[in-house]
Amino acid sequence: MTALRPLPPAMAPVRDLWDGMNKTERARAIELEAMKRTGLIVAWWYEQWTFKLADDLRYTPDFVVQKPDGTLEVEETKGYWRDDARAKIKMFVAQFPFPTRAYTQIKGGWDVETFR
Repeated sequence: MTALRPLPPAMAPVRDLWDGMNKTERARAIELEAMKRTGLIVAWWYEQWTFKLADDLRYTPDFVVQKPDGTLEVEETKGYWRDDARAKIKMFVAQFPFPTRAYTQIKGGWDVETFR
């Protein structure tokens, strides 16, 4: 019987960058990854940060982006807006000092709304 050995790091399976995203989030993630690979941004995270806004109220932005100067920005992507989502983002920007943008996909690009 032969013992199984772990794969060397170079042969480990590649993580699917788009796993769990809807098509609007995926479209923005593809752009963010291209920006990362060309040096326009340092890193981006998908739904990795959650902020407590009040008792039993949390906000998890779609993306947090790190700029080359080290600053962080928050990005939300929407196919369309619900009133509760807009209210939650407004609560978030009132409490946390991150520049925040919402990207709504439109034909040929994005409609970008800046909250801070």
